[in-house]
Amino acid sequence: MSQIFAPPSADALPVWFVPTGDDLPAAARDWAKATGFKPGAGKTLLVPGKGGKLVGAVFGVEGASAKSKNPFLAGRLVGALPAGNWRFEGAVDDARLAALGFALGAYRFRRYKAGEDDGVRIAAPKGVDLAEIERTVAAVALGRDLVNTPANDMGPQEIEDAIRRLAKQHGAKVNAIVGDELLKRNFPLVHAVGRASPRAPRIVDLTWGKANHPKVTLVGKGVAFDTGGLDIKPSAAMLLMKKDMGGAASMIALAAMIMGAKLPVRLRLIVGAVENAISGDAFRPGDVLPSRKGLSVEIGNTDAEGRLVLADALALGDEEAPEIMVDAATLTGAARVALGPDLPPLYTDDVAFAEALLAAGIAEHDPLWRLPLWNPYDDMLSSKIANVNHVSSGPFAGSVTAALFLRRFVEKAKSWAHLDIYAWNPSSKPGRPEGGEVQGARALMALLSARFTK
Repeated sequence: MSQIFAPPSADALPVWFVPTGDDLPAAARDWAKATGFKPGAGKTLLVPGKGGKLVGAVFGVEGASAKSKNPFLAGRLVGALPAGNWRFEGAVDDARLAALGFALGAYRFRRYKAGEDDGVRIAAPKGVDLAEIERTVAAVALGRDLVNTPANDMGPQEIEDAIRRLAKQHGAKVNAIVGDELLKRNFPLVHAVGRASPRAPRIVDLTWGKANHPKVTLVGKGVAFDTGGLDIKPSAAMLLMKKDMGGAASMIALAAMIMGAKLPVRLRLIVGAVENAISGDAFRPGDVLPSRKGLSVEIGNTDAEGRLVLADALALGDEEAPEIMVDAATLTGAARVALGPDLPPLYTDDVAFAEALLAAGIAEHDPLWRLPLWNPYDDMLSSKIANVNHVSSGPFAGSVTAALFLRRFVEKAKSWAHLDIYAWNPSSKPGRPEGGEVQGARALMALLSARFTK
């Protein structure tokens, strides 16, 4: 990303945050009257002084009577301010989130289409940890770039390459198990999902930190592209399938935050990187496959491949009984029907962990919503010929039953949570440009920082 923050010594013009309906600063009052400007949430007015030189800008924010406030509203300033150095003044409820929202809103995906930096710089608000914001912005940009890159340039190998670059940056170790070696090392589900593609499937396993520190394990679904397999998707449903590795991208971004902050944890990042393609070697509906856990799995639908990849990856992570294990995946359309694109469901049996993570999500404007691991629905995954079917027997509770399937592969982790994320902004909002998105990572980072930083 281009530079967002002005040097501490730079002169900066004020951006006056004004609640809607409140009086404007004296410098802006006459100009606003002359132009007919009325404050409104997200509206901006540039204020000239003598000779037409800018003296500041007015920015409308929600008033006290507003039903809700968007802490990323300052992201609306992206594109509204001309080049130069600016500082926040006035009714800024949360200066840190305002600065973060502006910085995240300035993100642009430039891999294939060049663009110029608009030259707008924000002075870090007083009391804000600029280094922490910059780490967060860089990590989110990394995750967004991974999701936005189309599958012709982001296959399993490229996902591994991205993890290796991150590992090199922070002195972490990476081990990859690729192709038929997956069968020898007991990852049969990962192999089955990816074997139809000419791009070899793999498990990518990063470790970082001291061995005696608390174990935190992140697991990501890295399906570089999902055709649906033999249960092929209609063409319209394939248009965004480059984002089916969004769970891996979010966990990679979180790993970058953890290592950048040097949290005192023993971090492990496990990504199952595959392409769900179609060929004569593709796995089939009705197949019964072994798993790393030892459970036999009947395949009900080849378009539910992500949970198969996660099952083997979770079983690997669970073997060393981490204190916390979290997986993220673009897993079900049912989650989007229930909660929409902006609010990923959270599943966990750990009530205290859930409450802490939900609170962190609200505080970080990275919201989650807890849905139940409803035990009676476990019967929907029954199979007459295998230990479990990987999809439910009916059309209901698709996200819940997917989470229940994953839970069968976790037993030793002290706390386990599953995030069913969308990893995409369908339209631009403050701090969230249209395109790939990292979801849940900032909330998790806040929780981990609070728990493991003394």
